[in-house]
Amino acid sequence: MPREIVFYTKPDGTRPVEDFLTSLQPEHLAKAMRVIDLLEQFGAALQRPHVAVVRFKKYAGLWELRIQSAGNTSRILYFSVHKDIFVLLHGFIKKTDALPVKELEIARKRKENYLERC
Repeated sequence: MPREIVFYTKPDGTRPVEDFLTSLQPEHLAKAMRVIDLLEQFGAALQRPHVAVVRFKKYAGLWELRIQSAGNTSRILYFSVHKDIFVLLHGFIKKTDALPVKELEIARKRKENYLERC
């Protein structure tokens, strides 16, 4: 049974992850869409190298979709509202080994906003 993938929508109606995806080069976009499709197909059973849990207590409940394409690395941060509903919060090009706190904060705030509104 396929899971539901939800793109976080800001109060102004924009969808940041969709905007991020459209900014990617075609090959990178194709790989990102493939990983999103895998999340939809396998849900919480999907494992590395495609997903990883964010291991900081402050960001509990956040996960990352891991996308690698021709030397470029990107991440899409998400969380699960229910075992079969995943909300994609924030996408970015990863330039360092560690997950940048700035990017994690954006995702955390969007998660809080989503939960307040829904």
